[in-house]
Amino acid sequence: MSSFKQLPTRKNLTIGSRWLARLLAIVALVNFCLVLFDLSYIPWRDFYLQKVPSLTQLYDPIKGIKPHRETQRYLNKVNQLEQLIQTGLQTPQVEESLQELRNLSHEMIADNPFAGANKSGTLEKIKHQMRDRVGKQSAREAFATFWSQPYLSQTNWQQEINFFNTHIRPLIQTNYYRGIGITGKFIDNFWLIDLPFIILFGLEYLVRSFYLSRQIAGLTWLEAMLRRWYDILLLLPFWRWLRVIPVIIRLYQTDLLNLEPVRVQINHDFVTNFAEEITEVVGVRMINQAQKSIQRGDIARWLFRPGTRRPYVNINNTNEVQAITSRLLHLSVYQVLPKIQPDIEALLRHSIEIILHESPIYRQLQSVPGVSNLPTQLTERLAKDISQTLYSTLTNFMEDPVAAELSNHLMQNFTEALEVELQKQHNIQEIQSLLVDLLEEIKINYVKTIAEEGVEKTWEESHHLRKLKD
Repeated sequence: MSSFKQLPTRKNLTIGSRWLARLLAIVALVNFCLVLFDLSYIPWRDFYLQKVPSLTQLYDPIKGIKPHRETQRYLNKVNQLEQLIQTGLQTPQVEESLQELRNLSHEMIADNPFAGANKSGTLEKIKHQMRDRVGKQSAREAFATFWSQPYLSQTNWQQEINFFNTHIRPLIQTNYYRGIGITGKFIDNFWLIDLPFIILFGLEYLVRSFYLSRQIAGLTWLEAMLRRWYDILLLLPFWRWLRVIPVIIRLYQTDLLNLEPVRVQINHDFVTNFAEEITEVVGVRMINQAQKSIQRGDIARWLFRPGTRRPYVNINNTNEVQAITSRLLHLSVYQVLPKIQPDIEALLRHSIEIILHESPIYRQLQSVPGVSNLPTQLTERLAKDISQTLYSTLTNFMEDPVAAELSNHLMQNFTEALEVELQKQHNIQEIQSLLVDLLEEIKINYVKTIAEEGVEKTWEESHHLRKLKD
């Protein structure tokens, strides 16, 4: 996510362009809010109808929604009954209106006009409430009883009409008819609202990518457009919910939204999980390959058959191992040993004293007057002579070409003798078996436990180092 902030950031934006970027980010956020509202309108229309009825009157035409003719005619007939019943319940006009409502109720139950809006559950709620109100087991009988002069006469008809308007009417009003366009899908004119935003972001996308290609040498216009791939999601007339990606990126780029904690946590989870998996897989894979190579005898052929080796690339015509060994030996003899020579003398003196204390002659000399200090002087002199002799021997050995040649000849003979013994079949098999077992133990004890320890601690140390660097 940190790469998103590179295009562009406050470091390379002027005050004017920064405010323009923020303004466009806010416009993108507004557009995304409209998209969310449009996506939620059909599932939540009942809520909007109940809380903000004026909003549904405004937005229903956008979604191609109209009042359903059957349910609307039912409600209109109830309104007509309310007007007629004001002059008296026992009139032919009221009885005629009640008969029509009974017929319309029967048709509503039989035809289920709510199915087109996927609201069959609403019809079941209406039937349930009507059965409970009248006390009938059948919904048809309940409606027939409710819309009858005897029932309304025995009960308070004002209360019954009020019950209908309070509990039944709102449920019936939620039903609607949604037109179907020439494509065979429901009418949806949200594109008319969305089109100005698409045009604005399309022009901005072209201008910004062109400006970016001019800023960076060697970057073509097409490559600049691909760098801002996420802006393409603002131009799609479908899958509009994906616009959340460019909206969040724009808000993050313009510092209107702080996603740094989220970015750190995502990096932490991704890096640790990926490191655990890849380290274990690579480790096991390498060890398995080494085991197979040993079992096939590749290492033995490489050691004992130089002709089968691949040519070794030497970049400086120097044997690095030999040069490092020689350098370390030179430093040890000429630089290190002179500094630790007093310690060597003290150690030798202590060792000599232990040996002399076990000698009867040494104990007798210590008891002779005048010569009691002689053993101590001899011990110090002997330790000093031995250390100096050792140091001189080592320096002479390193400077003596004959000694160097003899040591090289010794190492060569030792290597050849060892190679002859190692080429014997039983020795090769035993060493190969031990190496395979050793690699298996490493794989079990170290590689496969890497997911349990080490990665999390390594991440914390790395994160701490980055903080210190910043």
